[in-house]
Amino acid sequence: MATTEAGARLPLEGIRVVEFVHMVMGPTCGLVLADLGAEVIKVEPVPDGDNTRRLVGSGAGFFVNFNRNKKSLAIDLRSPQGRAAIDRLVATADVVTENFKPGAMEKLGLGWEQLRERHPRLVYASHKGFLDGPYQDRTALDEVVQMMGGLAYMTGLPGRPLRAGSSVNDIMGGMFAAIGVLAALLERRETGRGKLVRSALFENCAFLVSQHMAAFGVTGKALPPMSVRLSPWGIYDVFEAADGEQVFFSVVTDTQWAAFCAAVGWQDRLADPALRTNAQRAAARATLVPQVAALLKAMPRAAIVAMAEAAGLPYAPIARPEDLFEDPHLVASGGLADTRIPEGGSVRLPILPLDLDGRRLPKRLDPPRLGEQGREILSGLGFSAREIDEMAASGAVVLDPGGAADRPA
Repeated sequence: MATTEAGARLPLEGIRVVEFVHMVMGPTCGLVLADLGAEVIKVEPVPDGDNTRRLVGSGAGFFVNFNRNKKSLAIDLRSPQGRAAIDRLVATADVVTENFKPGAMEKLGLGWEQLRERHPRLVYASHKGFLDGPYQDRTALDEVVQMMGGLAYMTGLPGRPLRAGSSVNDIMGGMFAAIGVLAALLERRETGRGKLVRSALFENCAFLVSQHMAAFGVTGKALPPMSVRLSPWGIYDVFEAADGEQVFFSVVTDTQWAAFCAAVGWQDRLADPALRTNAQRAAARATLVPQVAALLKAMPRAAIVAMAEAAGLPYAPIARPEDLFEDPHLVASGGLADTRIPEGGSVRLPILPLDLDGRRLPKRLDPPRLGEQGREILSGLGFSAREIDEMAASGAVVLDPGGAADRPA
């Protein structure tokens, strides 16, 4: 039973998801559904499993971050034994997800049109680079669509497009697919039929930059990159403190302006009619921001933080991702879950950024070792212990001998 640590039932308890995915986009969809309580079975190729397990560099954390609360079934989809097992598995599924190249699932007999005839209640989520249109057969990556969708232009310096510092389209594309899956499951309660859900990187990127498209539509003027943008607020910048540390500090409302001036003794500027409104302060940035910079430069970062806290002003010390392991808010609020690394060791990682009735969604399962739950899954599909052993001996499945389900009772 999928329950929280307090024993409360999770929303998607009883929903089985079978995912044929890798990298980030597809796994994110499964992660959201798994964290919400669904049983998510990750189908991996034999003999080595998901290639994401072996990524290095900036991809080294992909597998451990996007595959908690899932079970691993490592199986040869092209072997008769493996295919028979997959057919049984899909017949038990509420949802199938995939994020391979167009046509790949069809070659395996696992495409939407092929499965919907046999399983009319099935919800099928397909994660692609592009939805239907001239680009639909292109190969896409997060960075590709950031470049062609305007996000890299808005992130970098003029003439130096720069991808955002996270796999934003992959992650959001997976989230939108999960939203579509939830909608399709809700509709299925009324119709009794499943539906094809598709999410795409390029369309997701267009959604991300739609605020900038809207600005052009409203003003008739193209916005420059965010790095050199004309700020809509008078004070909205990164400043250096006396101890050399950096702090983002902002004043975005007239109420905050009054609080800031009171906190730093700027009564003359508070009374200045040329700085009364945010629009006026934004127009005066050329002189106002250097004055604020000089003021904050004389204060250590701790003093700036204390002033901003007391006055209720937006601020942020400049952090690196590794700083978040010890972030007092994330630690105190239960926002980090100790997560096993399949190769050994553990790391504390953020869980879904939401709560339900005041409860955070828990980590129930660590990212699985390859084939960790294979015996459990196959047994649940009606295969005998002897049949499972024969499948393992033939190489049709890989079973993790260290998994609890494969240890002798």
